[in-house]
Amino acid sequence: MNTQQIATAQKAVAASHDGSMAFPHIVGTLIEAGFEAYTVDYRRNRSTYYLPDGDSVDIDLHPVDDIVAAAFDASTVEAAVREAQTQAPGYTYAGFCRKVRAAGCAGYMVSFSGRHVVYFGRTAEVHVEYFPQ
Repeated sequence: MNTQQIATAQKAVAASHDGSMAFPHIVGTLIEAGFEAYTVDYRRNRSTYYLPDGDSVDIDLHPVDDIVAAAFDASTVEAAVREAQTQAPGYTYAGFCRKVRAAGCAGYMVSFSGRHVVYFGRTAEVHVEYFPQ
């Protein structure tokens, strides 16, 4: 992995949190840099960005105090995703993270080639969201 790819992954994390790029733009930037997927792990408070050759880089997320709830509530996760997709008034990525953690989401994996996101709970329950066409 080269330094430009690492910088792109770091920028993606920062842009998510400061709201300077929406999810579709972040996805495009990561794909252009050669990434095929990334995972956000709320229990470890970090994200991992993957290249097709198996190389990866871990990026720490912004520190938070909230924990992942024990029970996974897929409908609440789905509602938070809809708020993000529509950029609902008051939407922030930090708020999204709080909502899905409270709904028992331990993390999610974004697959660019598969064009979907898998949100998962602490006991491996899942909610799948496909990229809009």
